[in-house]
Amino acid sequence: MTDALDELVAVMDRLRSPGGCPWDAEQTHASLVPYALEEAYELAEAVEHDDRAGLREELGDLLLQVVFHARIAAEHPDEPFTVDDVARDLVDKLVRRHPHVFAPDETDDASGDATDATDDEGRNVRWDRIKRAEKQRASALDGVPLALGALARAQKVVTRADRAGLSAPAPAGDGSLGARLFALVLEARATGLDAEGELRRTAADWEREARAAEGR
Repeated sequence: MTDALDELVAVMDRLRSPGGCPWDAEQTHASLVPYALEEAYELAEAVEHDDRAGLREELGDLLLQVVFHARIAAEHPDEPFTVDDVARDLVDKLVRRHPHVFAPDETDDASGDATDATDDEGRNVRWDRIKRAEKQRASALDGVPLALGALARAQKVVTRADRAGLSAPAPAGDGSLGARLFALVLEARATGLDAEGELRRTAADWEREARAAEGR
């Protein structure tokens, strides 16, 4: 595995170097954003269709995005970092945020909580607290990307608030579409469903029916 990853990094270095690929050489972090988003959605589609070959391919495409961005970052004149730095930061983060695995007899310094959570919800709450302390966020709701789709972002905000023990009345809107949609997000959270995934699957079912009707 290490040899293959090293080879991937070497290929990207060659593509970005003089004499490499002009298209790859001119890309920036910003220009690659649409590709990263597209690959993430294609990965989700492969998972939902239980497409093992597609899953393997799309994981590779996402890995390419990581290596590509890291190679661009390594060229920064003032604050360079490499894919090794990215991997090391990730290892440190995973260990730090899983004290129940790596330090079960200690108290987590970031959250102040004992590390004996016994259920998924307790571990999720502690994860959020550790993350909030690391990033010095003032609110449990900080850090939810504005670029998320509206449905996914609403669900993320509701989940964060619920884990933090926050409560707020359902949005008033005199039956507006937005208020009804948000009420469905609250319902999905209460029943343990993924609103985004449910809508995506239902839309796919409807699309199949529409295509079938088109062919008749």
